[in-house]
Amino acid sequence: MRMNPSTLIGIVASILLLGIVLIFSAEKPSLFVDLPGLGIVLVGTAAATFIAYPLREVMRIFGLIRSVMHYEKLQTDKDLEDLVEISRIWMQSDIRAVEAALEKVSNPFLRSGVQLVIDNVPEPDILDLLQWRIARMKAKEHAEAQLFRVMAGFAPAFGMVGTLVGLVNLLFVLGDGDITVIGRQMALALMTTFYGVLLANLIFKPIAVKLERRTEQRLVLLNTILQGISMMSQKRSPALMRETLRAFVADVRDEIRDTDPTTARAEPTA
Repeated sequence: MRMNPSTLIGIVASILLLGIVLIFSAEKPSLFVDLPGLGIVLVGTAAATFIAYPLREVMRIFGLIRSVMHYEKLQTDKDLEDLVEISRIWMQSDIRAVEAALEKVSNPFLRSGVQLVIDNVPEPDILDLLQWRIARMKAKEHAEAQLFRVMAGFAPAFGMVGTLVGLVNLLFVLGDGDITVIGRQMALALMTTFYGVLLANLIFKPIAVKLERRTEQRLVLLNTILQGISMMSQKRSPALMRETLRAFVADVRDEIRDTDPTTARAEPTA
């Protein structure tokens, strides 16, 4: 699988932003490196997440991060064309041909729906089962995105914990009156808050949003297939099915005139 281009752009932009901040805005870039402070945020966030979620759900974090990093292309056009073609064969009452075509379908949701149709399951029962599968997938992927949103809430909180620890250390050196030591301790105390906010808003929240967008795209495809299965069960015209399904997944476009620059023609002026 190839890298997701938007994720790649975001990573590069983040690195450039941090580089610019450290090189041009910081008096001493090494002050922004505080391993104990980073450890407080990372370990604290991980510990709170393990307490809040079952182990099997937390261990999926790395797989979800990999899925965000890689580009997932939904085979929407292929799935819909497969459904229309199978519907055309179904209209001819050739069950063997339908089963042969079904073996070539890679989408398990589409395959299950068509199999129920050729098994003569009543349409309401088919729709109930497929809607339940859609609802289950939506709930599962919503929980995955919510996991990262919870981590985005934990990270700044543990950043504040690190800051409080640093302020306690600061109070011990106040009596010495050395402004240099006091300033260094204050800077280190604030670094954990910096790490917490950075991790929350540059890693955890963006991953959650990306997962939610992926779920939205999958739901559009599954609901479109659901509509096609319903039309197939009713033995609607394959041509009508094709136009209906295209309308479900079509991008927002002008229905009056073609705005594609490769095909648009100049409009006559009065």
